[in-house]
Amino acid sequence: MGPWPRTAARLPSRLPAPRVRKAAAGSVSSAHRHPHQHRGQGDGDPRRLGVALALILAFMTLEVVVGILASSLALLSDAAHMLTDAAAIGLSLVALRLAARPAKGAMTFGLKRAEILSAQLNGATLAVLAAFIVYEGIRRLVEPPDVEGGLVLAVAVAGIGVNLAATWTLAGANRRSLNVEGSFQHILTDLYAFIATAVAGAVVLTTGFDRADPLASLLVAALMLRAAWGLIRDSGRVLLEGAPAGIDPDDIGRELIREPAVVEVHDLHVWEVTSGFPALSAHVLVGRDDDCHAARLRLEEVLRERFEISHTTLQVDHVATSDLLKIEGRVAARAEDA
Repeated sequence: MGPWPRTAARLPSRLPAPRVRKAAAGSVSSAHRHPHQHRGQGDGDPRRLGVALALILAFMTLEVVVGILASSLALLSDAAHMLTDAAAIGLSLVALRLAARPAKGAMTFGLKRAEILSAQLNGATLAVLAAFIVYEGIRRLVEPPDVEGGLVLAVAVAGIGVNLAATWTLAGANRRSLNVEGSFQHILTDLYAFIATAVAGAVVLTTGFDRADPLASLLVAALMLRAAWGLIRDSGRVLLEGAPAGIDPDDIGRELIREPAVVEVHDLHVWEVTSGFPALSAHVLVGRDDDCHAARLRLEEVLRERFEISHTTLQVDHVATSDLLKIEGRVAARAEDA
């Protein structure tokens, strides 16, 4: 991406490609800088996920039984959602273990993107389940079954308490991880579902309006689709190696070119290895009289302090001048004459 020549701060961001220049021997400073400990999940995340998983599995079993007895689609659809919650949390636990493995062999970043794959799968399962609930909800609007409002209300109120506990547990985890965020969104939408189900149960109990149950299911499906889209979008950005959310590569290029020693910045790439782990590479040209190594260290400091990017690979060269090319041309001509 780029280039950003010295005057880039006063020019549009789309500029013509730079001429290929020949740099003098010994003028290159290239380094790969990053902390030895990359940011990952919090130490307590597996424990928090385990607690939430136990709560969800226990209550899901109760909800299936009562949903069948009460002929409640809202309860049965939410039990199905809770099954995906349990699967999502189990998948998140596996992904955390895989992501914690050290890099080796061909996996130079380890298996850190296992968390991103988990988040994408969580989003996809939410979307598929929401589509099924929409279909079934519309069918039951046309032919509403008899719903036991009292049972629905009692189970929904209990479910609100269980999901509040699970939501509170996961809220303290590292939600910068898309993997953990995926599990959190599953639990949060389930909490919304129980609230909607409780309202539907109360309506059925007090008015006999059985269609309140499928209407509540449709509301839950809409919330699930919203959460699914967020997970698929954010995990897709990482998998497609787009710039991290909130980071504009053009802003980075213009910031780097403001440094006194920098003449031009090009081949700038910014991506995210996994949640909270941005990386950057770029080719930087500095003046003939400037120190490549000092310039590189200064640019790394700028990237770290202003953009929170610590994993950087910068190739820094001296800019080639026309005088140098002329001198080199004369030397080559004299060698040929000799």
